[in-house]
Parts: sequence; C-alpha cells; structure tokens
Amino acid sequence: MRFLGVGNAISKRLGSSCAVLLQQGKPLLLIDIGPDTLSRFGLALAAQPEAVFITHAHLDHIADLEPWFYQLAFAESKWPRLYVPASLVPILQRRVADFPNWVAEGGRNFWDVFQLIPVSESFWHAGLRFDVFAVRHHAPNAAFGLALPGSFVYSGDTRPIPDQLAAYPRETIFHDVSVRSNPSHTGLADLDNYHAAIRDRLWLYHYGDDDARALAGWRVVNAGTDVPLAAPDPAATSAGMLAWTA
Repeated sequence: MRFLGVGNAISKRLGSSCAVLLQQGKPLLLIDIGPDTLSRFGLALAAQPEAVFITHAHLDHIADLEPWFYQLAFAESKWPRLYVPASLVPILQRRVADFPNWVAEGGRNFWDVFQLIPVSESFWHAGLRFDVFAVRHHAPNAAFGLALPGSFVYSGDTRPIPDQLAAYPRETIFHDVSVRSNPSHTGLADLDNYHAAIRDRLWLYHYGDDDARALAGWRVVNAGTDVPLAAPDPAATSAGMLAWTA
C-alpha cells in the first residue's frame, strides 16, 4: 500500500488522505480522491487511476472527482471504475453530479465518463474480492472501510471500530487518528481501548500538520510511504474461488 497523502481535512502540507494498492509495482486500486490526489498519483506512478473506491463523501475525499471529470470528458480515455457504497450514491449525486451543464455547450452528464459500480458488503476487482463495512463517522451508513481479507484493513475516517476489526485477526490495519478525540475521529487516547493484538498491527494516518510529536511511539504513515502487505486469503481471489468450486 502506498500513501499519496496522509493529512486531515485542514492539513495544508500533508496532502489529502488517500492510498494506492499496488500489485507488482503497478496501481490496482486508489482509495479516495480528495484535493490534489490526481496530481500526486501522476507524479508517483506516471499514470492516471483506473479504479477508485470512495470511503465517504466529504470533500477532502472526493474533491478531485471534478477535475477528473474534465480530464476524461475532453480526452479519449477508457472509463475508470468508481466503486461506491450504495448508500453514498445519492449523496455523491447531490454533492457533485447534480451541477447543471457540466460543459457549457451541454451534451455531457457527470456519470458519462465513469463506470459507476455501487457496492454493498463486497465487490470483485482485478480478480480480488474486497470487503466493505460501515464505520462510525458523522452518521450511520455515511462512511465505509475497505478490507482485503488476509492482507489489509483500511478504516477510512472513523471512531473506534473494535467490532469490525475483530473480523480481521491478522491483517495490516491502516487507521484514522486524531491527536484529540472528537465525535468523528479516533483520538490517540481511544487507541488504548484496542487490545494489543490490534494495536500491534496499526499504521496511523489522517492526522494534522503539527501532530508528529504527539504521534511519536506509534507507527505512522507519511506521504510516499510504502507498506508491504501479506498475500490475500485464497478465498478472496478468483483463482482461489475456482479451486474451491472445482
């Protein structure tokens, strides 16, 4: 997993929190697409995303959908896939896609340039089955985490979620953190409520510009950090599924 940005919504220098799942060095799936994500993606990987999972619809996680639309609308590009939890689709429609006349001369809808794939509990992408689960951020069913069983869990913005993490006993965990606890994010003090087997697998992100000292002693990702991951469970791969059904 490579992080392109690790900052919270008001961070000016750390970049919007987003990460890319890499397979043999090539981008497989981008998680979130906030401000400046497309530029960071291009600089880091000399490419543009072909697939994105959206954790929630706050602008620090979706704002680059607008410039991406214009890149795609005026270029001969194949449609990138947007994997969006089903309850977020109407929110994205209201926040982004309802803008009238996406191009002044008309004839274009926001969704024309994307392959929108609403998802619920899981989805397949590139031969892998990813899990999707609700987290605790602002309102029920308004934010979601992502997991590849056997490999990683990505919390997205959330309060502590011990019940969800209990389903993933060995995966690397990328977890939201705020120095101070608040109603929408996990504070450092909250992490002490996780048992040691979870704390030992945490990598923390979504912090503020001046939080490095407070986070000392924890494993923290920085922009550009690559974290090696274990191979996914066979049941989370199409090859494993074929072997099981044969």
